[in-house]
Amino acid sequence: MEKVVSGIRPTGNLHLGNYFGAVKSFVEMQDKYNCMFFIADWHSLTTHPKPENIQQSARTILAEYLACGIDPKKAPIYVQSDVKETLELYLFLNMNIYLGELERVTTFKEKARKQPDNVNAGLLTYPTLMAADILQHRAAKVPVGKDQEQNMEMARKCARRFNHIYGVEFFPEPQNFYFNATALKVPGLDGSGKMGKSEGNCIYLRDDDKTITKKVMKAVTDMGPQEPNSPRPEVIENLFTFLKIASTKDTFDYFDEQWNNCTLRYGDLKKQIAKDLCAIVAPIREKIEAYSADTALLDNIAKEGAEVARASAQATLKEVRQIIGFR
Repeated sequence: MEKVVSGIRPTGNLHLGNYFGAVKSFVEMQDKYNCMFFIADWHSLTTHPKPENIQQSARTILAEYLACGIDPKKAPIYVQSDVKETLELYLFLNMNIYLGELERVTTFKEKARKQPDNVNAGLLTYPTLMAADILQHRAAKVPVGKDQEQNMEMARKCARRFNHIYGVEFFPEPQNFYFNATALKVPGLDGSGKMGKSEGNCIYLRDDDKTITKKVMKAVTDMGPQEPNSPRPEVIENLFTFLKIASTKDTFDYFDEQWNNCTLRYGDLKKQIAKDLCAIVAPIREKIEAYSADTALLDNIAKEGAEVARASAQATLKEVRQIIGFR
């Protein structure tokens, strides 16, 4: 089976956007591909997290992955910092990439603009660390969103350049893996774009029913339909997207008809959305709480995942050293 690698930065709890946009698809992928998932705690250092938060954040993400259905027996899950070989490959790749190429990466320019007092070297070389995460396992595919496409091109450039410099065909060029119909873009509750932590418009997988209901009831709306069968504005279409995600087709059709005949009451719509979202989140939240309470289990799963990942990375690094000339 083709090898697939994907990581997530431990910068907070998973939300519905993460779940429907990626993690739910990861669960489906683990039976079709040779998958490996990791928690990118080194990547999070670009934002200078507090030391006490690093380990706890990694455990939080691990518990949430497991609660969503990722099976570590099928798809090993490891913490990035447990695989030291990544740093050696990161060093080698940095020697082959140029300053101008890194400075032109859009995500670097955006981060530098947003945090001018913290434009650190790790932020600049983020794409080569990401390339090391991928290439150490010689992965064929990597699940990505639009914001990571340029970093993926940098990973392919790292692979091509290594192969060219040393006259080998060692590293495959990892391809972007798109979920297509299996992944959904979950809108934010503030009526904007997509759900995201920095926008503060999320429903988290740890939220209780009361919190979810309160958030949904505050979702942005307008004055309501003014003419029969009129197109829905974006803020209202976002609510109907939640209906598609969480509710039955009959429920969606019922509220769609109410919109079209101008009898829709947003309060009723929001109550239905909240009820159906609570039904999705509740069993996941219960599993998260159970896994979170068993830190020994989480640490053991991470340890076993790291053993698999290190074996993969060590095999790659052994050959890389020989190709470069180190013994």
